Parts: sequence; structure tokens; C-alpha cells
Amino acid sequence: QVQLVESGGGLVQAGKSLRLSCTASCTASGSIGGIHVMGWYRQAPGQQRDLVATITSRGSTNYANSVKGRFTISRDHAKNTVNLQMHSLEPEDTAVYYCNALLQLSGDLTWSNYWGQGTQVTVSS
Repeated sequence: QVQLVESGGGLVQAGKSLRLSCTASCTASGSIGGIHVMGWYRQAPGQQRDLVATITSRGSTNYANSVKGRFTISRDHAKNTVNLQMHSLEPEDTAVYYCNALLQLSGDLTWSNYWGQGTQVTVSS
């Protein structure tokens, strides 16, 4: 019912930049009432899925230590979109990046967690 669509992944050289975007929407009748937190996680081959960055509805951000100073997360509340601007990319940033949203559908009393399908980011040395 809720769909998170990511875009912006790809292959880049070390030191370059990429921008990821993710938009949340309802695929059936209904609408999103509110999104508390949106964020990005990543999973490298053979590794667990780890937090990259999150941003709350009030704009509070949280970053993994490994990306602080290089990545910036932002939100467009009107478009239910979260962006991740990545600078100074390193080969260690290579992973599948997943969008995440903790949101409430209109008329619902509960908050639910949703994931996107993932987008590949590959950084060559």
C-alpha cells in the first residue's frame, strides 16, 4: 500500500559525489497522514544493514560516524521526499542504499515502518 521509490544510485569514482532521493506514496486508495522519520540505511555484501542518516519531521538529523561531514540528509515535507547528498565518496561507501520511513496513514492510529527496494551505489578507487 505504501511505496518508497529510490533513485540516484550508480557508479562513481572515489572523491566524487552522488545524490540519492526517495519519495513515499500510497499505491492504493488512501493517503499518508504524516511521516515521523525518514532515513537511509546501507548494506554491503555479507554485512548487516546499517544506519547512514535519519531526519525527523522537525528536522533533527542523525548520522553514522563514518559519513559525518561528507553526507547531508534533507527532506521535502510537501513531496514526502528525503534526499541524501553524498560527497567525497570512498570505496567503503559501496553498498545497496535503502530508504526508510516511519509513517502514519490518514485515519490510522498507528505508525508503521516501510522500506524501499534499494539502490546500488558503487565507488571505484
